[in-house]
Amino acid sequence: MPEVFSSSHAPKKSSTMEATNELLHGLRKKRVHGRQGHSPTHAAPVPVDAPKRRHRSVDEYSEVMSHEKRSTNPMTAFVPKPLKTFFASQAREEEIILLLRKHPITQIKWIVSAVILGVLPLFLANFELFSFFPANYLFAAHLGWYLLLLGFVIESILSWFFNVYIITDERIVDVDFLSLIYRNISSAKIDNIEDVSAQTSGALRSIFDFGSVRIQTAAEKTEFEFEDVPYPNKIIALINDLLLEEEREKIEGRVS
Repeated sequence: MPEVFSSSHAPKKSSTMEATNELLHGLRKKRVHGRQGHSPTHAAPVPVDAPKRRHRSVDEYSEVMSHEKRSTNPMTAFVPKPLKTFFASQAREEEIILLLRKHPITQIKWIVSAVILGVLPLFLANFELFSFFPANYLFAAHLGWYLLLLGFVIESILSWFFNVYIITDERIVDVDFLSLIYRNISSAKIDNIEDVSAQTSGALRSIFDFGSVRIQTAAEKTEFEFEDVPYPNKIIALINDLLLEEEREKIEGRVS
């Protein structure tokens, strides 16, 4: 087993991106061989009476997260180490490391639409196109219009707020909020992640630093896509750190 996975030779924060990618490539090759029925030939057995050790804090093994403060604002699109935040299928000892939503700039389209629809009745009133209708009819029409508009705004806000992507110390989770009474939750363990890539195209995405992160897994759902999330490079770096830490836990015999 490579010495780099020994607790005394853990990668330091000064490790280059090339070295990290080389390590991850080796881990993925070993994982594929393991699934095909090949057992590692150099792995030393863990003693039965080996002492149980705790999970390390993400700040101890992830340079990306060590620079992020715990977030107390749940209304943002990039929420590192959120406080008092939970999700439906979260395990008791599972810790949320990063909570993501679509970048706020992607919501401009429906906001502009809502503003235009809000002022449209006032604009049409200047032309007196419906002046022949009784006043109570016009009031009811305006009331119905703005109630529908309010419903559209609330639905758009809830859709943005509850459609989240979550990275925990054990897995990745994709929560699709479809309505107030229905949601779909998909997840994959960190150990099942096989490849991670980011796509950032266009001037707007480059200026505001957001894009889509695609994650290939060996789980039931083979592909996860974190769409239009902030700081895609940070997300990839975090997932790579989690993959390395997952391997260290296996080798060092650490358990929950």
